[in-house]
Amino acid sequence: MAAESVINLSVRALRVQRGARLLASLDAVDVHAGEFVALIGPNGAGKSTVLKGLTGEWPADGHITLLGQPLSGWHRPRLAQHMAVMPQQSHLNFDFTVREVVTLGRLPHRGEPLARTRQAVDAALDTLSLQAFAPRRFTTLSGGERQRVQFARVIAQIWGQTGPRLLLLDEPTSALDLAQQQSVLDHAWVLAREGVTVVAVMHDLNMVSRYASRVLALHQGHLVADTTPADFMHSQRLHEVFGVQVAVERSQIDHLPVVLMGPQGVREVPRSYPAPPLEGKQAVFSPVPRAVNLS
Repeated sequence: MAAESVINLSVRALRVQRGARLLASLDAVDVHAGEFVALIGPNGAGKSTVLKGLTGEWPADGHITLLGQPLSGWHRPRLAQHMAVMPQQSHLNFDFTVREVVTLGRLPHRGEPLARTRQAVDAALDTLSLQAFAPRRFTTLSGGERQRVQFARVIAQIWGQTGPRLLLLDEPTSALDLAQQQSVLDHAWVLAREGVTVVAVMHDLNMVSRYASRVLALHQGHLVADTTPADFMHSQRLHEVFGVQVAVERSQIDHLPVVLMGPQGVREVPRSYPAPPLEGKQAVFSPVPRAVNLS
């Protein structure tokens, strides 16, 4: 069976509630191996809530199948060997080193040879160019550096696994500079190319346009679009979902949609200080097809 035909995540009638308040719902969604799915929508739309419902972190009604088996039927340590979750915020009060934090990703693999644990951790550190950070204390790192370490941790968690793998990322680039945003999304993109199912909460629609193969758009807790980024990125649809006026153009480099924003009448933009022209060559963007060592 082809990898792209394997359904790694199936949802039917998902409902996440707090008391009588419905926070998020998904009626029917199937996500296949090798898909890079972006969960998008305005703040409070229910994106993170959906992830928590899918993983069982928050109680939810409905039927969820992960990696071919109902969520309720999974032995949690076994599931964690194939599914890794990177939360939006990670609080760590212990003074662990970076290597120790990444090693936490191997906890579901208790009992494996120490050499294999080291191999997995080194592969993850190498992937994110973090070997120089390995002896540093996690609590001394910047927010962006911590985010990269947490991404390395989830890579280490599913390293070396055969069969279906699922990676759930909640705003994985929120604290990163441009170079690190590209690095993290490049590696997630490569993992999807290798058959890993990637579901990521994302806000930067231009990054969504270039990395995701599919968009699930949420508005007020409900799924309002399930399509490709190119089909979704239209000014009227973005206005309906996000409530803002934007322009959508096609990039001259890759012909993919580019979302452009500007002041909405809050103040007049000064025109007396035009931006200087760009100097030198303009870089041609393309996700880097660099292999992630998960074997």
